[in-house]
Amino acid sequence: MEENKQQEVIDLRAILRKLRQRKRLFFITLPTVFVFASLYIICIPRTYDTNIRLAPEISNQMSGGTLGSLASMVGFDLSNMETTDAISPMLYPDLMEDNGFVSKLFKIKVKSADGEISANYHDYIKDMQKRPWWGGISEWIISLLPAPKDPMAGKTGGEYNPYILSKPEDDVIKKIQNFVAISTDKKTGVITVSVTDQDPLICKTVADSVCSMLQAFITDYRTNKARTDLAYYQKLSATAKQEYEQARRLYGNYADANTDVVLVSMRAKQEDLENDMQLKFNTYTALSTQLQQAKAKVQERTPAFTILKGAAVPIKATGPKRMIFVLAMLFLTFLATSAYILKDEFK
Repeated sequence: MEENKQQEVIDLRAILRKLRQRKRLFFITLPTVFVFASLYIICIPRTYDTNIRLAPEISNQMSGGTLGSLASMVGFDLSNMETTDAISPMLYPDLMEDNGFVSKLFKIKVKSADGEISANYHDYIKDMQKRPWWGGISEWIISLLPAPKDPMAGKTGGEYNPYILSKPEDDVIKKIQNFVAISTDKKTGVITVSVTDQDPLICKTVADSVCSMLQAFITDYRTNKARTDLAYYQKLSATAKQEYEQARRLYGNYADANTDVVLVSMRAKQEDLENDMQLKFNTYTALSTQLQQAKAKVQERTPAFTILKGAAVPIKATGPKRMIFVLAMLFLTFLATSAYILKDEFK
């Protein structure tokens, strides 16, 4: 016994006919959504983007070998990534997750393009940024409610600690982390600092400041060991110089006071003072040589930075995409309205 298989065929003409029959519903929903979507997106402040690309000098440990050849076959250049440093360029983006690094941006002086804003970056982020009208209403409503107790309030001992923050300070940190990003190209090792802000001039100012902070961090890290050695040899050299000068004075005073003395004991003591002075002089000379080498090591470890692309003041706003948003909302409304009309067909 053969079974009859029936295939359900979608009749597009019937669907279109049904949509035309309810076209008045589209004339209601689409204009309504257009008006509300336009009013909503117009209230969202415009933002601007800028970025800086720089290439830091990296101390290479190996530039070839079997591993380097295999990596080059898949498009990776290990000569740019192999380094003797514990912190590789791939970890630089993680700096924006550190409150201590981000908090250094608080004192940056920023000024808007129209000159109406002139403050530090902390106050600008906290109190001077534009916001939609409903944001002010929601904050006003929250201000009327009893404020929850901040467990971190008053625990910093009067000194600012970026790792012990109150709720408002933590909100500022998170906003900056959303506005500023650091990325590293895995193939070339080029570092990109990207900044988003409501003002084009402030956007560039912050980008330049973050770039300078990043260069200072890399330089401090790369030269930390060399600078520690330099301070150590400076201390030893200063002590050796002081001891040598003291021994020289003792020998000079003793020699001047006993010029005509022929006693063997006096001459022996003079020779002892001279030998002691010579030993201290040799020590001072050796430490001076090591001190110069330590200074050269600091210079050798100091990386050079090449700015491949400087931060420019953006001319056009990059967000929000108002036309795209409105068209997307109209498209979704069209789909939702069509689904409502054809709900019986779906059943």
